[in-house]
Order: sequence, then C-alpha cells, then structure tokens
Amino acid sequence: MTEATTVAEMKLILEAKNITKAYGSVQALQGVNIALRAGEVLGLIGDNGAGKSTLVGCLAGSTTPDSGEILIDGKIVSINNPEAARSMGIETVFQDLALVNELDITSNLFLNRERTRKIRGFPLFGWMDRKRMLREAKEILDELHISLPDPNQIVGTLSGGQRQAVAVGRAVGWGQRIVFMDEPTAALGVEQTKMVEDLIRRLKERGIAVLLISHSMQEVMELCDRVVVLRQGRKTADLPIGECDLELLVALITGARTSA
Repeated sequence: MTEATTVAEMKLILEAKNITKAYGSVQALQGVNIALRAGEVLGLIGDNGAGKSTLVGCLAGSTTPDSGEILIDGKIVSINNPEAARSMGIETVFQDLALVNELDITSNLFLNRERTRKIRGFPLFGWMDRKRMLREAKEILDELHISLPDPNQIVGTLSGGQRQAVAVGRAVGWGQRIVFMDEPTAALGVEQTKMVEDLIRRLKERGIAVLLISHSMQEVMELCDRVVVLRQGRKTADLPIGECDLELLVALITGARTSA
C-alpha cells in the first residue's frame, strides 16, 4: 500500500481553521490551519516562539483562540477548557507531565477521575473504589505494553521515561482518540527515549491520532507520517514525511527555505 493511499484511508478527526491568537502586540498564531487523522502521527515543528505550544493549547482547551474554528468529525465545536477537550476524546501530555510525585502510579492514572462506589441510601456520596482503580490501571498498562513496577509505587521514585509512560498511559486510558504530546522525550536518556517512542508507535497501531511537538528532527523523521512547520506564528509547510529530509526541515524552521 502506498503512502498516499494510506493517508487517504485515514479518517479525518480534527481540523483547525484560521486559528489566531495574540498576546498584546505579539501575534502568536496567524491564520493557522491544521488537520489530524486517525492513526496518524503528525509532527509539529518550529523554532522557539513559533507558536507550537500555543496552537496545542488552543486545541486542548487551555488557551482560548482569538478567532478561527475547530472541528471534530466535521462538526464545529467549542473547546473552552481541558474538561471539554477530554469529553471529546482529546488528551494532552504536557512537558511538565502534570503528575503528583507524592502519589502512586494508580492514583496518578485516575487523578481527578477517581472511581467510586455508591453508599446505599446516600446517592450523592461514595467510597473510593481502590480495587477497581488498581485493576483498571493494570489493564491500561498491559494494553500499551508499558512495563512499570508495582502500580502502588510512588511516582516520584520513577525514572524520567517511566514517568512519561505514566503520563501517556493516563492520556490514552482516557482519551482513546487524540493525544497531543509536547516534547515527550526532552531530557530523557537513550533507553527512556526508546520507551516513549515505542509507546507512540503503539498508539498509531491502535488508530489513535497523535500530534507530536519535537525539536528532534531525527525523531520526527522516524515517527511521523506528516510534518507541519510553524514559523513566527504562521504555517509555512505541511508535507508527507516521505517528501522530507533533515536538511529541508532545518531550512524550513530557520527560514532559509520559505516553502517546500
């Protein structure tokens, strides 16, 4: 099957049209269009300040765009906060991971979404169902082939790659459709980086759409199906990875090339 055929068969899940965002006199995004398909890993690259994190924030509900439209499954939606994004199957793994070091793996996987058991006669109250959470935590980790210590282990004692795996497991366990990843392998060693890259490949195999922000051009070339380049808040390129090489990507990021 050719690359063009593969991309054509992927279902379009998310579209962003003419997204703009300004912070005072600084125009962070200027009419950016982007599309994401099921089972696709889309690389989002650009220099510092290009607008990458701002764009992801607009799509994930943590930033409100000044104008533009976001469509899920072809329908215009309003993503005003992260909870709204999650209700649409969108999860984000930010650079700081948003993990609580003092809690264990299971508690972090279910953070703010704890399972409870109702108390008979008191429908508004319930006990935390720790056994169910532990069982489902193991199922999530097993399904993604994430090899971690005891799910009761405190997150603060894990390695960087293991912490990334917990954050990805939480996103996939709840998202199921779209995962945004902001520099997931930054500051990780070789072995830990491989663990996260293998996770991204497994998400793709499950038909989950992944938007990957990365400064590693080699990582983008190895993992992504397509790449979008942002420069000074504008989209300057949107290319199948088969049409790219490292030299072209660097030239587009730096402005040495203004288009592909």
